Amino acid sequence: MKSRSVGSKVSLKVAHRSEDYGFSSVEDAVAAFRSGRMIIVVDDEDRENEGDLTIAADKITPEAINFMARFGRGLICMPMTTERLDELDIPLMVSQNTARFDTAFCVSIEAKESTSTGISAGDRAATVRAAMDPETRPADLARPGHMFPLRARPGGVLVRSGQTEAAVDLARIAGLNPAGVICEIMNDDGTMSRVPELAKFAGLHNLPMITIADLIKYRMATECLVKRLASAKLPTDFGEFRVVAYKNIIGNETHVAMVRGEIGDGQDVVVRVHSRCLTGDVFHSTRCPCRRQLDASLARISQEPRAVLLYLNQDSQGMTLANQILAYELQDQGLNSVEANERIGVTPDQRDYGIGAQILRDLGVRSMRILTNNPRKFVGLDGYGLSIIESIPFAVGSNADSSRSLGSG
Repeated sequence: MKSRSVGSKVSLKVAHRSEDYGFSSVEDAVAAFRSGRMIIVVDDEDRENEGDLTIAADKITPEAINFMARFGRGLICMPMTTERLDELDIPLMVSQNTARFDTAFCVSIEAKESTSTGISAGDRAATVRAAMDPETRPADLARPGHMFPLRARPGGVLVRSGQTEAAVDLARIAGLNPAGVICEIMNDDGTMSRVPELAKFAGLHNLPMITIADLIKYRMATECLVKRLASAKLPTDFGEFRVVAYKNIIGNETHVAMVRGEIGDGQDVVVRVHSRCLTGDVFHSTRCPCRRQLDASLARISQEPRAVLLYLNQDSQGMTLANQILAYELQDQGLNSVEANERIGVTPDQRDYGIGAQILRDLGVRSMRILTNNPRKFVGLDGYGLSIIESIPFAVGSNADSSRSLGSG
């Protein structure tokens, strides 16, 4: 069985551009989902790199199950929330998960009433409807069965960019019960369909197709995910700032904005984004330029009439303190920082910038001149009501230890 849910680190690399393959907007996909139509959801090529037929559990029919079995050919599963699975006393299939993507398969189920063998399209649709019926109790479901529930992570695609979470998020956004039915799409020869084949499939069957990356961007742009906690004056060696603390309500991290001057109408604000680096920021490691970048950022910000240093207190995807030290170990063996990060499976997570964008919006920033050597990190901010009017190159000196550190921004 292939991997589905829980624990897989989230990735947001947009590998498939919408204009290349005729992807639909999230708004159009949600409208189709709400009306009972099936859609195709595509994930990241660095992950499972697949497309799933996806329909709201509230809208399931025997015909939809039959379409999935006939044309999708993959395993038909039912993503559900933790709360509903607990109500129905449906546990995880295994207590210790060793699957590649931390599969969250639950014990398979079957409706005791209105089913025969359980495998027919009608029987599987009946099982889905039973699982969604608020009157259904644990005793009404047989175990094992022919429908495979999947446990979605709380927080949805903002926590894990999986097909499981996407189905539940789409149903919730559409105003339906947060559950779906999904099935991987395979080619005629039994291989997995990739985006070019999926685009043809979508056109042949007139199905909207979206990416999980676009769903993540949609949620980041339409939901308030940060809460202002406190604000105070903060004297520093670089002058006085106003420090504002924010909480990310999904991950519970606390982020800090160092504000210089009055933001006013929010136009032409100098902005620098700095991600936490314990070894560099605190321990003055010379393996990376982080401490020097932070000091140079504060020095530059202090000279501006209106400016913000945004300190994101979260690791890049997968870059825990342990992995950071592991990356150093790999660098000792001759790898540069990018190669070491790739070896341990660490990639940038653009959702970090989505949280940052929401903080900047709350501060009143509308247009900005951003201090960065990597402006590509900040594409797609228009959806947050922010515009970049200038990217200002930002460089600090390197030393022998940090010269192998690539990709600093």
